[in-house]
Amino acid sequence: MIDNPFINKEPIKVGRALISVFDKNGIVELAQELIKLNVEIISTGGTAETLRKAKVSVIDVGDYTNFPEIMDGRVKTINPLVEGGILGLRDQHEKDANSNNIKWIDLVVCNLYPFSETISKEECDLAMALENVDIGGPTMIRSAAKNLGWVTVLIDPKDYETTLKELRETKKISFETRKNLSTKAFGHTAQYDAIIHNYLKDEKLTDDLSLTFTKHSEMRYGENPHQSAASYTIPGNVESNIMNAKIHQGKKLSYNNIMDADGALACVREFDETACVVVKHANPCGVAIGDNILDVYERAFNADPLSAFGGIVAFNRRCTKEVARAISKVFVEIVIAPNFDQEALEIFKKKKNLRVLELGKFDKRKKKIEIRNVDGGILVQDTDTRILTRDDLTIVTQKKPSDKDIDTALFTWKVLRHAKSNGILIAKNNTTVGLGAGQVSRVDAVHMALKKGGEGVKGGILASDAFFPFRDSIDAIKDSEIGTIMQPGGSIRDQEVIDACNEYGFAMIFTGTRCFKH
Repeated sequence: MIDNPFINKEPIKVGRALISVFDKNGIVELAQELIKLNVEIISTGGTAETLRKAKVSVIDVGDYTNFPEIMDGRVKTINPLVEGGILGLRDQHEKDANSNNIKWIDLVVCNLYPFSETISKEECDLAMALENVDIGGPTMIRSAAKNLGWVTVLIDPKDYETTLKELRETKKISFETRKNLSTKAFGHTAQYDAIIHNYLKDEKLTDDLSLTFTKHSEMRYGENPHQSAASYTIPGNVESNIMNAKIHQGKKLSYNNIMDADGALACVREFDETACVVVKHANPCGVAIGDNILDVYERAFNADPLSAFGGIVAFNRRCTKEVARAISKVFVEIVIAPNFDQEALEIFKKKKNLRVLELGKFDKRKKKIEIRNVDGGILVQDTDTRILTRDDLTIVTQKKPSDKDIDTALFTWKVLRHAKSNGILIAKNNTTVGLGAGQVSRVDAVHMALKKGGEGVKGGILASDAFFPFRDSIDAIKDSEIGTIMQPGGSIRDQEVIDACNEYGFAMIFTGTRCFKH
């Protein structure tokens, strides 16, 4: 270790560059400009080949070190002549460099094998994954980033032109530029290591949690205009989701747009049947399933047309021109579907501000971790993807629900777990009727669902996302003519609640599980 470390903050010249990149976008143009600036270029493997094809003069790293690439390319840049040339402090290590024939390397241009892309392939196994772990690249990048007093590191093709501009104008690279690029480089290697760590770990909730994301887009603001915001995506994200959606038209997606759109997509993924989900302020205000997509849309929208105004509409089937005509008659913010008829897209073009998102084929929701910030840390859990079946249900009242009632009850559960707790949902004929969500008491949620549903609640199924702590919610339903009630059960007053159902002639089903969304 150096006794008195010193960081050179003066601008530096670039006499020698080492270039070794996987992403070759812009690399030829960069190298050509460096040659014009009298910079000697050392390069490796495929990068050197690319540059030579473009008539750029390069020195192979094996010729530079007088040591060939060995072990199928596993060892090529890890060499004292390379690492010493990058890491050496020009003001302190000149003697060591001269005595060991080490020449200074002033610029390192390097980016890494796309490990995230490798592990996203179906055929990828552990051996293939490990073979695509870059060793020499991170070593060079970290060495250059550490020695920012004397070395510049470039890991992003987006930074090539600005760096060249500075070199052309001043013949040097400033300390501020070197520091900014160094910061970016450490972020690059940190993300790379995190992806590998996350791939290799077997534990779902590991002792050491690595999180890494790449900026997707800047946003005008967050939930409110005074909050700054941006969206980030998981490296290697290739699934059908809002981040990867093809946006056919409309304004840029806002923070709240993405939140609501993701919620709508999560809900519509629940169903094998043709489904439509309408979301407003993170809650599903209308959901319907059936055989005909136009009928399904009309039932979902009309379940709560007041709330659906300015909402988000999601389908799990192709959006037809008939549906597009119906949607164009009302105001919605976003339409989401796996794909669209061309005639539907033409109809939507008449509403320029409407966002139209095409996701391609998407499957049921998969297990993933959900993250929530708290002061001093985060909370992590896996996604609630549990499928509720008839076998999970227990009928606890004298009155028994019909088979149709049970089917509707299972439908309500798929929707209810996407509503904010405390949540009460009333449904009938595979269509939501009334939703009470985000209430501080369960009985308040009941009253809200009844009010939303109006006369439509008669003969419907009422589902609660958690147990009824008292019979007051059942008392509130007594004159509604609701047929069946479904809840998790598990309260110390379960019998009191069951007795109330028997008193009023309701059927009650216990699920044995709750679906809180706090």
